[in-house]
Order: sequence, then C-alpha cells, then structure tokens
Amino acid sequence: EQAFAALGSSNLGLSDAEAANRLERHGPNQLDLGKTTSWVTRLLRQFNNVLIFVLLASAAVTATLGLWLDTGVILAVVAVNGLLGFLQEGRAERAMQRIRELLSPTAKVVREGQAREVDARGLVAGDVVLLEAGDRVPADLIVLRAKNLEVDESLLTGESLPVDKAPSVLQPATALAERSNMGFAGTLATRGTGRGVIVATGIDTQIGQISKLLGGVEPLKTPLLTKLAAFGRALSVLILLLALSIAIFGVAVWNLEPATMLLVAVSIAVAAIPEGLPPVITITLAIGVQNMARYNAIVRRLPAVEALGEVNVICTDKTGTLTRNEMTVRGVELSDASLLVSGAGYAPEGSITHDTQTLDPAQCASLMGPMAECAVNCNDADLYRKDGVWAVTGDPTEGSLLTLGCKAGLEPSASRQSLPRLDLIPFESDQRFMATLHKRPDGKRVIFAKGAPETVIAMCRNERLSNGQLVTIDPDGWAAKAQEQAASGHRVLALAQAIPEPDLQELSVGDVRGKLDMLGLAAIADPPRLEAEGAVERCRQAGIEVKMITGDHAGTAASVASELGLDDATSVLAGTDIDALNGDAFDRAAAEVNVFARADPQHKLRLVTSLQKQGQVVAMTGDGVNDAPALKRADIGVAMGSKGTQAAKEAASMVLADDNFATIVRAVEEGRVIYDNIRKSIVFLLPTSVAEALVIAVAVVMGYELPMTPVQILWVNMITAVTLSVALAFEPAEADVMLRDPRRQQEPILSGLTIWRTLFVGTLMLLGVSAVFVLESGDSVAYARTVAVNMLVGFEAAYLLSTRRLRTGIFSAKGLRGNPAIPISIAVVMAFQMLFTYEPTLSGLFDSRPVMAGSWALIAAMAAGLLLIVEAEKYIRGLLDSRGSHIVLSAKRWRQTNG
Repeated sequence: EQAFAALGSSNLGLSDAEAANRLERHGPNQLDLGKTTSWVTRLLRQFNNVLIFVLLASAAVTATLGLWLDTGVILAVVAVNGLLGFLQEGRAERAMQRIRELLSPTAKVVREGQAREVDARGLVAGDVVLLEAGDRVPADLIVLRAKNLEVDESLLTGESLPVDKAPSVLQPATALAERSNMGFAGTLATRGTGRGVIVATGIDTQIGQISKLLGGVEPLKTPLLTKLAAFGRALSVLILLLALSIAIFGVAVWNLEPATMLLVAVSIAVAAIPEGLPPVITITLAIGVQNMARYNAIVRRLPAVEALGEVNVICTDKTGTLTRNEMTVRGVELSDASLLVSGAGYAPEGSITHDTQTLDPAQCASLMGPMAECAVNCNDADLYRKDGVWAVTGDPTEGSLLTLGCKAGLEPSASRQSLPRLDLIPFESDQRFMATLHKRPDGKRVIFAKGAPETVIAMCRNERLSNGQLVTIDPDGWAAKAQEQAASGHRVLALAQAIPEPDLQELSVGDVRGKLDMLGLAAIADPPRLEAEGAVERCRQAGIEVKMITGDHAGTAASVASELGLDDATSVLAGTDIDALNGDAFDRAAAEVNVFARADPQHKLRLVTSLQKQGQVVAMTGDGVNDAPALKRADIGVAMGSKGTQAAKEAASMVLADDNFATIVRAVEEGRVIYDNIRKSIVFLLPTSVAEALVIAVAVVMGYELPMTPVQILWVNMITAVTLSVALAFEPAEADVMLRDPRRQQEPILSGLTIWRTLFVGTLMLLGVSAVFVLESGDSVAYARTVAVNMLVGFEAAYLLSTRRLRTGIFSAKGLRGNPAIPISIAVVMAFQMLFTYEPTLSGLFDSRPVMAGSWALIAAMAAGLLLIVEAEKYIRGLLDSRGSHIVLSAKRWRQTNG
C-alpha cells in the first residue's frame, strides 16, 4: 500500500495516458551509453606516441637511404601496434553494449486492469509487471506477490544460487544481495511466478548505475605502456642531441661537408634507435599469451601479460574462483553424534568419520541410515558423470545430499526403486520445507521431509538417537546446533521422517505437522578448491597480498578465508561497514582487511581505487555485470570464462577459462617471466645500439676513417636487432621468479643495472671493433671494414649468451641449456654474415670482402673474451652485492640489539 501510494499506482496498474505522460517526463527504460568515439579517431589516436614518432622517423631515414626492406619492417611494426591499440580501445564500448543487451526487450504489464505484453522500453515507475520462470526482470521492482519465485541474481551479486523472492518489509540499509522483496533489471526468474510494481527504470536501476560507473571509469595504462612512453621520450631526446652534436662537431672542427655530416648524423640516429625493441616486446608478449592459454588463461590485451608480473594485490571473488561452486555436505549433526564428511564437489568420493574413526557402510547404515535415505529420496536432483566430471541436474543443494547418500553407502537409483514415491509436498518459499511419501518393500509407508531448520524442528515431536531409539525432541538443542553451523558459514538443512498410516496414498501438511521424527542436520558449503590453498601460499611467498571480495554472508566468507589461510581471516568487513567508512579510515581498512562480504559494485570499485591510490598494483577478478567497473579500473581485470557474463569479459584484460584462482597465480608467474625477458631484451639491445652509434661517432670526433659505412651499420641493425633479441623471448623461468617481491611500480625500464651494462658493454664493443679495424686495415680499408662488421656481429652473439642471466653466471648446465632458440638465432645471423661476406651481390652492395681464416680466429677469440669479461663483471658485482647485503643485515641486527 505504501509503495502504491508513493508511486501513484494500484493493483490495476497505470492508465495508458498516465504511462505515456510518465514516459515523456522520465524517458524510456533503456541505458544511455553516451557518445561513442568514431573508429577513425580511435585509429589515429594510436599513433600519438613518442616511440611511434621515433619509429616513423627511422622509417623515413631508411627510406631516404634506399633500404626498403628495413623501411617495410619498421612500418609493419607501427601498423601492428596501432591496430592492436585500436582493437583494444573498442572493448569498453562493447562492454557497455553488452549491458544494454541484458535488459529485456518485452515485458508483461498490467495497464487499466488488463495484462498485456509491451515493449520494455515503454515501462515507467508505477507499472505493475507479471513474472514467470524464464522471464528477465525488465526494471527494478518491489515484489507484491510471489509463488515459489526464485531469481538468478549472479550478474549483480556474483552468487550462483537463485534467490527466493517474497513480499516483505526490509530496512533501507539492507545489502543488495539480501533484498528479497525486490527484483532487479536484467536478472532472470528461474522458478515460480510473481507480480511487482516498478520503482526504477533505465539509468536509475541497479544495472543502470553499474553502466554509469563503467562509463565513468578510465582504464589505467599498464606499467609497460607507461614506462615505454617515458623511455621513448628520453631516448628520442638523447639520440637527437647525440646526432646533432656529432654533425656540428664534424663541420666546426674538421671542416667536413655539411651534407656529409648530415648523412653521418642520420646514420648515428638510425644506429642508436633500437628498432628491434617494439617487435621484440610484441613477440615476447605474444609468446606469453600462448603459454598462458595452455593453462586456461586467455589474454585479451598483450600488455596485460607483462603487467601481471608487477601485481602485488589480488582482489578475488570467492564463489567458483577460490571455491568449486559445487555445494558439498561437509558435516552431519545427529542427536548424539557429530560426523565429518570429506570430499569436495558432486563426486561420490570421500568418507564419513566419527571421532576420527572412518565409518564403513555398515556403521553408516547404523548411525545415519534413515537420514541417508531421506537425503536421497526427498530429492528431485540427479547426479551424472560426463567426460570424467561429476555434475548435478537440478538444485545444487539437493545434489550435495545425493552425494552424501552415496558416501553413506547408498546407491540413489536403487534406493529410489526400493522406495517408490507416491506423493509429495513441493518446496514453497512460504512454507520452507519439502515432504515426500514413499512405499516400502513391505507395503508400509514412510514420509521424508527436509527444509529450513526452524521450520522442520517446529514440526517434529521426537528425535532419533544414533542407536535408533526415539526420544522427545529438544528443539533448543537442535536450534543451537543449526546456529553454530550457520555461524561457521554453512547452509543448514534439517532432515526428518514420519511413519504414517500403512495405506496413506496422498500427502498433506497435516500428515507432517507435529508428527515428524528429527533425523539430523546437514551442514552444506561450497568448499575451497584443493589447489587454492597452495596458490594463496605461493602468493604469500611472492609478496602478493590476496583479498577476498564476495557478495556472500560474512560468516561464509570468514569460514572459506580461514580454510585458505588468508591472513586476518577472522576480520571481515561487510558492505554496510564499508559504507560507514570515509577517507583515511576506508583507506586503512582497504590495506589491512583481507575479507570483504556483502560487497556491492560501488564497494569493489572503491576498494580497487583506494588500493591504487596507496601505490598498489591491483588484479581484480569478477564474473558479473556488477564486477565490470572494478575490472575496467583495475590494473589487471580478470573475468571468469565459464560462468562470467559477456560484459565482465569485455571489461577485463584476461579471461580464465577454468575460473580457477590457481590459474591467476600461474599467470602472475608468467607475467614475471615475460618482464624478465623484456628486460633482458632491453639490456641486450641498448648496448649493441650504443656500440653501433659510437663506432661512427668516435671516428668522427677523432677524425679517423669510419670503421663501418652507414650502409653497413644499417645492415647490422637490420640483421641482428630482431633476430638475436627475439631468442630471449623464449627464456624459461628462473628458479627464484616466485620467491621475489613484486617489482616496484616506480621502477624504470632504465634501471641502474641497465644503464651500467649499456655503457660497460657498449664501450667494450666499441674498443674491440676499433682495435680489429686498426689491426686489419693494412692493405684494404674495405677488408678491414668487413672484418669490423663481423666483429660487431660476433660481439652481439657472444653478449646474447651472457644476457640469458642478468645477475648470475651462465657457465652451468641450466645457464647454457634450456632455450634452443639461442643457438638457432646465432646460427641464422652467422649464415647471413656469410652471405654478407662472400655472396657477390651483397658484397657489391655493401662493399664487403672475403675474410681470411686468421681474421675469423681473431673475431672468435675477441668475442669469447667479451663473454668472459661480462661474466667476470657479474661475479664481482654478485660478491659486492652479497657483502653489501651482509653489512646492511648486520647493522639492522646491531640496532635491534642495542636499541
């Protein structure tokens, strides 16, 4: 009555005129997704990037010099990267379009007392709508009448079990998942019928608010993209300054021709630009994507692979991710005994124990035979096995009872045949129990009943002891047991039986009310995945914090968290608690609390934003439309593949095909490996690029003959830049990859080690190439230049071997083996060098000469010398680092001892 009064409506619904008037005033029942960006704008936006400008400049230079192959490769890299960005940017718009598609196209509405079907866009607040199983709720509504109405709200709450709906009065602060008197737009009626009055349409609905949140969330750039942009800007400035400085120096000091020096400056710039870096990064990420796909992690955005390696907080859903999303009976309470049930899911595998003693079928029959019969026969579900996996047809809770019966020694089909069902009282939301009438083999009758503990206990007169004796029921004792199990996060069902008149044929409520004998309680839960606990421990070892965010009850959340070994698992923050926290108080809670229950979409988004504000790199998992804003905002959004909505998948960076938390941890490990390999590629490419540029720059500054011509420098650049460094993309994980803390978000691509190695190795290569040129330049400059080119390539091949391990030596079984791409890439490059040196056409193009055996021996010896020097530098650095760590640790201990 209050709802109708507030909405100006009645059971007869609105008149057509009033509905049209409201529609004109408030707009249609649809989601306004705002303006979309044209594809042309999105495509052009991909090229507004300093690194792209550098690559385009490189292409222009190589085109000017007539190196069309090099030009084509660079332009192809630009085009591929631009296309990837273009495709990725359209995902947010598609995610919002998926939300629009969730709204029902039509609805059954009562207008002027007559039921009719109308376009759902024409619904307004005050309209009375009719629902039945299979209908999608067209707008947010208050339930006026319900008959066994159940609604699947998983897309909003993330919880897979349908929710009973019935008229009731609830407090305004009631959590979304507990608003049993309301239906929400986009959710699906799975059972029964209902009638409701609309209170919100379009953008004002819960799903409308989510789409509004999603539209207002700016996706963050991954750390790799951010760092590459900064790296590209810095590199561009350095290359430009170096090239111009050398050109000006040559003209001012040595009086060289400006045109000649311009060509030299362009050659230095092209040599210094690590053109291989963008394709190497793309290939490395693509290899990571393929590796992750093998264990069910599907990546939607390439940079997300690398960014996973920087994650230090994983915010994960509970149901189906940390847990199996399969209801399982985990305990049985009898009148005078408590039993534990092992096993998980619907597989009839596991045992029943009493006081640590595993019960055999005969003992189970003695202790809980009637209860097992009740669980199997007062049941409409069926178990089946497909492709080796057990599943349930029907209600998941009833499926768990069938599995319990199997573990107690019953075979469901045989039990049902020996106890044929004669009649039943179906479960209804207003009576909260189900009862079935069966015929025993001797012709007598038995009634089984199951339902909510408070309902079934109230209908019982006796309780059955474990020895089979019946005594007067102790309702308070049973209520206390039910409450204890519920507080532990279990869903509790009471099971009972009655022995009616021998010839009873039809079952009525009068046959069970006050006539039942209590058999016991079944404590049911969705158990953690077997591998989830180990995955959480691996996260802890890797310095990654795990936070569980669920729409489930606080008790259930705490129970699962405790089993998984989450820190502070007993500290649970509910949605209403989150609403009461503001500013710094919420930020502290976000950092300190690891379990969040009854969380709404706004809570998830707020939590992710708070953690990011505190400098954390956040991975967020989700499956429902309610998760889409947080998935989009997170550094890495991870959607569920099997139970996830399309909107969640579109908003996410990665999709888990198996919905398994352990797969996320595997993906994080792969992300760390990928970042390691990208770092190795950078540490390989920069020194070689610097060496190529310095060979020309130093010769100009010193006024010497160039050891290599600009065209020969470009040859080396083209042959080695991608070929050798790509081999590093196949490097396997190092032993300590998941024992390190996550990388700092502020850690630049050009770390101290990278800068030192660039200068150190670049200088060694410069000195080596210059020395070889001087030694071999007796009779022919062209011959000396040919040897110098091969020396530079030899240095790069040797340095590639060393780069496989940045801090540890490679002279071990693991250091020298494990990556077949390394010897293959070196063999390919050396084959090209043989063509460069001996093939007549290339010799004429690059002015090269056949190299003598003595020169090859010199090249091999100096390349091996470079490898030994770099390995010695690693060893010395390792000793210094170890000594420094020892001093720091000793100082800390001294301070602790001496206050």
